[in-house]
Amino acid sequence: MRIRPIEDDDVAGVTALWDRCGLLRPWNDPMSDIRFARETKDSEIFIGLDDKALVATVMCGHDGHRGWLYYLAVEPDRQGERFGRAMVRHAEDRLRGLGVPKVELMIRKTNTGIVRFYGALGYETEPVVTMSRWLRQLGDTSHG
Repeated sequence: MRIRPIEDDDVAGVTALWDRCGLLRPWNDPMSDIRFARETKDSEIFIGLDDKALVATVMCGHDGHRGWLYYLAVEPDRQGERFGRAMVRHAEDRLRGLGVPKVELMIRKTNTGIVRFYGALGYETEPVVTMSRWLRQLGDTSHG
């Protein structure tokens, strides 16, 4: 698998992959997320290609202290071929190269399979509570 940054021509395929993987939510417009990640210096989206076929994605970002992983996706009929592991390692290497000391991610409690996946990669459950508050109304996809 060849891993590279997302390009304009990849966007439709990436959002379709995210949809097939069940990553899309009504309150997270994927086009807005992609645009925001590509316009900021602290976020990147990588795609994984097997031959020329899009098979995987990962988004990573950081605040200088903690890195975050988002939108890890592997084509459903290609899962189990170690593409996800390679994408996570690529994002970790990128963040490590930027001097980021730790990487974190959020997983829905119901997604037990992905909890096991990350556990096998050395990720640990943290004793924290995640809290949130909406700063915009549902459907508002602006980031600025």
